[in-house]
Amino acid sequence: MRTIIILLLSGSFLLAATGAAPAQATPAGLTIPAAAQRAADPAAATRAWLASVPADKREKSDAYFEGGYWLILWDFLLGAVISIFLLSSGLSARLRDFAERTTRVKVFQVVLYAIPYIVIVAVLSFPLGVYSGYFREHAYGLATQTFGPWFREQLIGLAVTIITSTILLVVLYAVFRRARRTWWLWGTGVGVVFLVLGMLLAPIFIEPLFNTYKPLTDPKISGPILAMAAANEIPVHQVFEVDASRQSNRVSANVAGIFGTARIALNDNLLKQCTLPEIRAVMAHEMGHYVLNHAIKLVLYFSVFLLIGFVLVSAFFDRCLRRWGERWQVRGIADPAGLPLLALIFSTYFFLLTPLMNTAVRVTEREADAFGINTAREADGEAKVALKLGAYRKLNPGPVEEFIFFDHPSGRARIRMAMDWKAANLPAGDAGTGAPASR
Repeated sequence: MRTIIILLLSGSFLLAATGAAPAQATPAGLTIPAAAQRAADPAAATRAWLASVPADKREKSDAYFEGGYWLILWDFLLGAVISIFLLSSGLSARLRDFAERTTRVKVFQVVLYAIPYIVIVAVLSFPLGVYSGYFREHAYGLATQTFGPWFREQLIGLAVTIITSTILLVVLYAVFRRARRTWWLWGTGVGVVFLVLGMLLAPIFIEPLFNTYKPLTDPKISGPILAMAAANEIPVHQVFEVDASRQSNRVSANVAGIFGTARIALNDNLLKQCTLPEIRAVMAHEMGHYVLNHAIKLVLYFSVFLLIGFVLVSAFFDRCLRRWGERWQVRGIADPAGLPLLALIFSTYFFLLTPLMNTAVRVTEREADAFGINTAREADGEAKVALKLGAYRKLNPGPVEEFIFFDHPSGRARIRMAMDWKAANLPAGDAGTGAPASR
């Protein structure tokens, strides 16, 4: 179960659409629309950048992203159907009975229930998963992996999920048994602890199961990145490269770690598809997450969400049992057979909470954008990367659409911020050496 927040950037776009303003090349390797050369009018410059994307590419990326709206719904509905099926068919109760017949030790009973439960849910969810994670990604040209390696990684992910989720459930049900009145409060604490552990341990133990990390050896790339890190007191001494091209052609990077730990990594797609100004813009953004303590802030935000979720479980779980508990053969919150009901309540809550959760993440992304552009001073690099993100994110959504479905600022919003910055006539960064800008 990969429960770390990873920022994914997309693959490349073609420029110079029919009817767009003529473009000019800069020494740094960026191609900038004429209207955005000086960005005296940020709104016009933003429109010029957006117009540089061919119409067919825009339509394709819009269709991909808008299809994701439906996937959110189908994923929720499928999970709800699975939970109801496990309860109403009595299968959940039979799994519990099997565990109780096998051992009298409560901890082992939870383990014997959890493992088949996770496998059953994974099998029933697989058709939608293979469509959304494999066939759809290939249909839109975002994936590079053949089915065999992709399926192998799904099995690795399932094994990780079985281990981590089983440990979580053992601890949760121990809390449910011992804290009969305040289990919802202690349950929140357990959830928060596991969230923090996931952020700390996933980069070290889980992510290497799927990709290989190695030091970046090109000083022309690593030098400017490490210079920005040193200027912002990020305790790193090397940059890592990850072979993400094995799975997709999306570009991405991250600065992982909390509580004083840090690791800077960028994927090989970023190196292949982006110029140095774009790479600087991306890495400065990622450093912003670290410097601004966004991991800790998001833990706090989601701790509140989790607490409200457990309060809702405490309010609705027993009500459901009073009506259907005898039919489902579920005895109470401490009974593992009630796990599908617990999952159903939580999934419904988080489905309805989608706009608020997206907003919490989007605000931190906006802050990291501002930090990044002030650190890298690469307004045009930021704009170009925003267009590349448009390969799988809708570039120009409506305000309500962006509020509900976007966990990152839209491409239009990011380009406008970059052009506003450029219009302020701040000194441009030296994309080649990371040397201080002239005043």
